Amino acid sequence: MDGHLTASQVEAYRHAGFHYPLEIMWAGEAARHVASLEAIESSNGPMHYRVKPYLVMTSAWEIATNTRLLDAIESVLGPDILLWDCSYVIKEANNESYVSWHQDLTYWGLAMETDDDLVSAWVALTPATQANGAMQFVRGSHSGGTFAHQDTYAVNNILHRGQTIVDDFAPATVTQSELAPGQASLHHGWTVHSSGPNGTGSRRIGIVMNYLKPSVRQVVGEFESATLVRGNDRYGNFKTEPICETDFAPANVAFQLDMERRKRDVYDSA
Repeated sequence: MDGHLTASQVEAYRHAGFHYPLEIMWAGEAARHVASLEAIESSNGPMHYRVKPYLVMTSAWEIATNTRLLDAIESVLGPDILLWDCSYVIKEANNESYVSWHQDLTYWGLAMETDDDLVSAWVALTPATQANGAMQFVRGSHSGGTFAHQDTYAVNNILHRGQTIVDDFAPATVTQSELAPGQASLHHGWTVHSSGPNGTGSRRIGIVMNYLKPSVRQVVGEFESATLVRGNDRYGNFKTEPICETDFAPANVAFQLDMERRKRDVYDSA
C-alpha cells in the first residue's frame, strides 16, 4: 500500500509544521519490534537515546527503512533521502522524565540550503497518549524563526543539555499528537515541540528518525555519517555507514560508538 502524502496533507504539514497520524505498520508488527527491543535490552542494557541504533539493531533498521514511512518522507523531501540519525525515546512507567519545549535545529549543527531540507518521523511502538507523555507541537512555530533557548541541565529533562525555550506558548496553539502502535507523526526541524512525563503503569516506547536531503552539511565538529535510503547522493557530505545485517556486529558497534561520541561533541558545541 502506497504511503505517499496527498497534496493537501503536504500543504497541511508545511502550514502547521507537523502531520499525524500516518499508518506505518500494523499493531502486531509494532508489538514484534517492542519484543525485539526488550530482548536486546535484557542483554545489552538500555537503548533509550542511544545514537543511531539502526547501525546495530536489525529491528531499528527495518523501521527506519519502512517503505510506507519513506514514501511519506519522499513527499516532503523529494526522491533523494539520507537517514541521518535515530533514537529510541522510552519513558518508563510512573516516571518523571520529560522533554522541554525546544527546536531541534538549534543544536544539531546542520547547514541547509532551505529550512525544508530535514524532516523527523516519530513512530509509536506502544500507545502514545497525553497520560504517558505523547509529543505536543506548537502549530506554525517552524515559520517563526529561532526562539531563544536556555540550557537548564534539569535532572528529569531527557534532552542532552536540558535546553528549554524561554517563551511561553498560548494553549490554543498546542496540539497533542496521540498515536496508536504503528502510527507515526512527522515534524519540521524548526517546529517547537515537547512531551510530558509518563504517569501510567506501562512503558511508553517510540523511535524517532531524522531524514535529510543529501545537500545538508554538518558544520560543527569533525564529521558525521548518514545512510542513503532512497534515491541518489550527489554531494557526499556524510561518511558512509555500514549496513546492519546482524544485531550488534562488532564492526558496527565500534562505528556506532564513534558516531555517538562525535554527535555528543556536536550537542555540546552547537
